[in-house]
Amino acid sequence: MIKKPRHPEKVNKPFNPIKKKPEWIRSKIVDSKIFFQTKQIVNQNNLVTVCQEANCPNITECWSKKHATFMIMGDTCTRACAFCDVKTGKPGDLDIYEPAKISNAVKRLNLKHVVITSVDRDDLKDGGSEHFYKVVQATREKNPQTSIEVLTPDFLRKGESYKKILQADLDVFNHNIETVPRLYTTVRPGARYFASLELLKNAKKENEKVFTKSGIMVGLGENKEEIIQVMDDLRSAEVDFITIGQYLQPSPRHHPLNRYYHPDEFKEFEVIAKTKGFLLVSSSPLTRSSYHADDDFRKLQDARNKKLECLQLQ
Repeated sequence: MIKKPRHPEKVNKPFNPIKKKPEWIRSKIVDSKIFFQTKQIVNQNNLVTVCQEANCPNITECWSKKHATFMIMGDTCTRACAFCDVKTGKPGDLDIYEPAKISNAVKRLNLKHVVITSVDRDDLKDGGSEHFYKVVQATREKNPQTSIEVLTPDFLRKGESYKKILQADLDVFNHNIETVPRLYTTVRPGARYFASLELLKNAKKENEKVFTKSGIMVGLGENKEEIIQVMDDLRSAEVDFITIGQYLQPSPRHHPLNRYYHPDEFKEFEVIAKTKGFLLVSSSPLTRSSYHADDDFRKLQDARNKKLECLQLQ
């Protein structure tokens, strides 16, 4: 008789103990009253935020400033990336009222800049691009002075559906490359490195006025040379803005943390990335795609203007 393992989940998902965080990784709260006001607005509109679903370490700081990153198309992802804390499963139907809900929340929070992201929806024919478009357009109509950033899935095997989003009135198109190509099969098995690069490259071709942005996590087992190669690949795709942050293992069932990078190493990555020609670089242990996104957008605008001035003087 074949004996079944006492804990079958440990066979499929090895237990990876979480390393103790170093002293330089500490989240902070700025204003608890505003934090709870933000939480109330999110709850009243029955909205999903990546801040909560992905267990972001910056939620207290950001919500204390009324900054929230909205996650559309539900809270259930069709993929199971080894680094991500968003739940995986069969998603529900799209909420036809979500564009109105998001635009109302942006208005109530009085956001100068909003980041709208989503789960992967491989179950939808267009990957959710039409819904993204509707959310952006509704947000723009109700908040004409708010700059809008989207953080999208890769729309793998969805043809040119991504183009619909770029027809919307948005300011920043963000898609995270996440890690180095060697680690894709274990960290991001449902995605393809060069498909993500192609998406970013095509986004710039489709709408030259939009800033393109991408991010990478470190601490998953990559080396310095591989990180620099990703920088080169992103610049080849004409990406304007790169974010580099520390991977924080959500649970013992997620991809193991290889190591914590020191803040000085993030400073070194920032210097290297700037020499590659990015308009803007955000590199620190707590850097995330939407962390300080409002301030970063203003910096992006200034950097582009300075670049244009330099070109005119030549």
